[in-house]
Amino acid sequence: MDLRILSVNVALPRLIARLDTGPVESGISKIQVTAPSVFVGATNIQGDGQADLTVHGGPDKAVYAYPSDHWLWWAERRFDTVSGAFGENLTTLGATEDEVRIGDRFQWGEAVLEVSQPRAPCYKFAIHTGRADAPQLMTLSNRTGWYFRVIVEGVAPVQGGSLLRIATNSENPDIRQTFRAMFDPRLTPDARAKVRDTPALSEAWRGPLNKILARQK
Repeated sequence: MDLRILSVNVALPRLIARLDTGPVESGISKIQVTAPSVFVGATNIQGDGQADLTVHGGPDKAVYAYPSDHWLWWAERRFDTVSGAFGENLTTLGATEDEVRIGDRFQWGEAVLEVSQPRAPCYKFAIHTGRADAPQLMTLSNRTGWYFRVIVEGVAPVQGGSLLRIATNSENPDIRQTFRAMFDPRLTPDARAKVRDTPALSEAWRGPLNKILARQK
């Protein structure tokens, strides 16, 4: 599998709203990188950052990819469909959540990335898009994109870059199955446990799955 990178997008946290609960800062409003290459570090692409590290960023969520393959679906629901519109670092083309699996490894220039979990949209996505229904639509449609951890740091190309899948395991759950394990109450405990037990799954996803499985006993 070779995923084409349409754009690389980064942003440092900034104020995106003032709510009754206080100011809201986020790095969700990405801009396209114009440099020919970027350094991909253990927790971020060069120039990128997150405001609330308790729920965003960190080693297991260092790079976020979103497939432009979904653009038509979102456009039909009157959303902007441009690079970075979903707060993603990498706008990709060539595969969706049904084809990318937990633990898949991709080469990007010198860097090696490993798929760790789906995205779980939060209220900042609604603020960013100006649509209160945005998180619900992403959740119900399972059009979430996915996060990578960085296995090997290095310089990666921006213009004409691509992600080449160099390792996969057909036994591992795909991103859609992984997302359903967290949010679909119809899933059996056995199916949910299979997702939880995938070695490359992020701890941020494994912990809540353990709690759900405990309640299902």
